[in-house]
Amino acid sequence: MDKSINFRRLIPDGDTHERDVCASCGFVNYQNPRIVVGSVVRHAGKVLLCRRAIEPRRGFWTVPAGYLELNETPEHGALREAREEALARLHLGDLLAVYSVPHLSQVQLIYRAEFAALDSDQPLFGAGEESLEVGLFDWDRLPLGDIAFPTVHWMLDHEREVQAKGYHGPFGNPA
Repeated sequence: MDKSINFRRLIPDGDTHERDVCASCGFVNYQNPRIVVGSVVRHAGKVLLCRRAIEPRRGFWTVPAGYLELNETPEHGALREAREEALARLHLGDLLAVYSVPHLSQVQLIYRAEFAALDSDQPLFGAGEESLEVGLFDWDRLPLGDIAFPTVHWMLDHEREVQAKGYHGPFGNPA
């Protein structure tokens, strides 16, 4: 017998939220927040930024970050994103912040990081496929008018606070 999938929006028994439920078999398709992982990379008093080569916000600056993949730890995801976007190999430090972005159904886990291969003949970073360019910026020369997302401003502000006051978070959304 062939059962076709026929989803309807309803509140399943024992639940409190409307969900997509298959009318044929009762399967509940849970749609949960997406996890973003990334890092604020520091080196010689500067911070690493990537100019986005993809939408949304193509041409604007961000830290290396992106969606966590299935079967991946947040730490491995942050390291992978740095390799993909900035061709950088990192040592992750403390968790800097956990941000909630409800209107995008995102939770962002952002780590502090440093370059791993300082004594190598290889460059520390470069533009990956998702970046137009990558650069190290002095704190007083950050392209603040061209930052891709509000959370990137939060990350940079929180990293600055760690450096100035020694507080190691993790931080959350600004009030």
